[in-house]
Amino acid sequence: MEMRQLEYFVAVAEEQNFTRAAERLHISQSGVSARIRQLERELGAELFDRSSRTVTLTVAGKAALEHARAALAAVDAIGRSVDEVTELVRGRLTVGMVVGCTLTPLFEALADFHEAHPGVEISLLEDSSDRLTEGVRTGTVDLALIGTATAAPDGLHALTIISERLVAAVPPGHPLARQRRVSLGDLTPYPVVCMPPGTGLRAVFDQACAAQQFHPSIAMQAGAADAIADLAARGLGVAVLSESMAAAHRYRLTARTIDDVDTPALLALIWKNPRNLAVREFLAHSRRAFAGFPAMRDQETAGASGEGVQRLR
Repeated sequence: MEMRQLEYFVAVAEEQNFTRAAERLHISQSGVSARIRQLERELGAELFDRSSRTVTLTVAGKAALEHARAALAAVDAIGRSVDEVTELVRGRLTVGMVVGCTLTPLFEALADFHEAHPGVEISLLEDSSDRLTEGVRTGTVDLALIGTATAAPDGLHALTIISERLVAAVPPGHPLARQRRVSLGDLTPYPVVCMPPGTGLRAVFDQACAAQQFHPSIAMQAGAADAIADLAARGLGVAVLSESMAAAHRYRLTARTIDDVDTPALLALIWKNPRNLAVREFLAHSRRAFAGFPAMRDQETAGASGEGVQRLR
């Protein structure tokens, strides 16, 4: 018994006509008829009632149809599995990361993936969170580590790595350093130093300000947390950072959680195509690499991470 015979048998059963089945299979009608006759001889039973213009299954044919379809599906599955492995071995993976990322688990995941799949060409690029998100949506980037104000950008899958509150960070002698609690309104008299538009942290800050109709005086913008901290330490403005960003500069800045900004800033891995084998494999390595991060939950926020995470954009 050949798989081609089963393919012809299923086609005739579904079309209920030898001519239409032959057209579907792009072969002659006589070729289909000959293969079906051969299959019937091998099985010792007629599979079709040919007494009318519409070909119908016999009792034996009905009994065989389900198994024939299952056999063809199994062969197709084998082919897809081989194709996936071949694609992975010879494929390409483009990973994006937010500018200035220093999360070593991401680099560990890249190294582990490369060791496990040396045939895959890996591309790594830096950009703003907004542009990386658009790249994932359009398919130019397979997977990206971004800062975001939402657990999963529309139409994409996400793995949350970090979830943190926003803080106002100022030098020890600043008036805000003497307050136990800080709200957005308390920033009114002071210039603000923060991330530029297109970053996840800035999106959280802008959304909170818009919700409260608060218009901050943004004096300076920088894409690196260290730069923002340096500017604030020199008295050039109140730094708006995440908890871990500010914690890295605790020796020169006093941080106060902004009480009325409830939405956390998130750092997340995002991707579009969950069927991409290379993406699935890289995610598996990433989950292991980021296993110590308490906020690592799919498409939902969690508690703040520990100290030492210095970049959240």
